[in-house]
Amino acid sequence: MSAERNFASASVPRHLVRGVLGFGGLVGAFALLPLIGPVSLLLAPVGMVALRGCPTCWVIGLMATISAGRLRRECVDGRCELVSNQ
Repeated sequence: MSAERNFASASVPRHLVRGVLGFGGLVGAFALLPLIGPVSLLLAPVGMVALRGCPTCWVIGLMATISAGRLRRECVDGRCELVSNQ
């Protein structure tokens, strides 16, 4: 498995659902704090699990999921660039 594929999901919709759950949980944990108190902080671990612990990695994974099969890295004479598979 390549390094790019480690962050990617099986499909874009599945990755977006993970993002909605993850970022929604994180935002909800703090937005609901004034309304329901410290109990709302229980949403933060849910959000982090959905994002697999790293919001930045989720964004990288989204890019990898979208470009899966469309781009590949090609290195010639020590110079690497992205090349379209199409």
